[in-house]
Amino acid sequence: MSTEQAEPTPADETNASNETNAGDDTGQSGRTSAADTVRGWFTGRLPGDWFTEAPGIQVDREEITVIGALAAPDPAGASDAERAAAAEGRIRRFREETRARRIEIAREAQHKFRRKVSWGVTCAGTEELFTTLSVPVMTRLRQPERQVLDTLVRAGVARSRSDALAWCVRLTGENADAWLGRLRSALKHVEEVRDQGPGSA
Repeated sequence: MSTEQAEPTPADETNASNETNAGDDTGQSGRTSAADTVRGWFTGRLPGDWFTEAPGIQVDREEITVIGALAAPDPAGASDAERAAAAEGRIRRFREETRARRIEIAREAQHKFRRKVSWGVTCAGTEELFTTLSVPVMTRLRQPERQVLDTLVRAGVARSRSDALAWCVRLTGENADAWLGRLRSALKHVEEVRDQGPGSA
């Protein structure tokens, strides 16, 4: 079952709160190789004329997100507003023309990897996600941490504690992108060393 079946409305797509039976079927030490397998499969499965370069593919325990780059329209003598509108139109055309194929590929991938598939594109500096998965994540917070969330709610920054926690995660990602990148690289190195350890053969 694809995240695009029945093609939800734009408002529903960006907040598709779906339960998923996708688990991490690789274990901690095999996570890197599993992500590489997913990327390799999509590289071979996606039509070669869809994107101008290899798509970015992000993988976690529940979801595979495929984001490809579309050729940027360049109308001669166009203003910035015209170019932005042309990019928006190209994204819309790609979405409509490829919907059936994307659903087919998503179903195959979900059956193979037990993860939902989300799609998105970039065009002329604009990124648009067609479908995304909203997955509940349970956590335990002590009172000082809960008070941070409640302050955000009272201030109108967030509608609920859940919304406030998601806001904090987004803010951290936006402001610590370089640090998180180094952390992910270090984790990848740790996993590679672990895979080479005794008993890994």
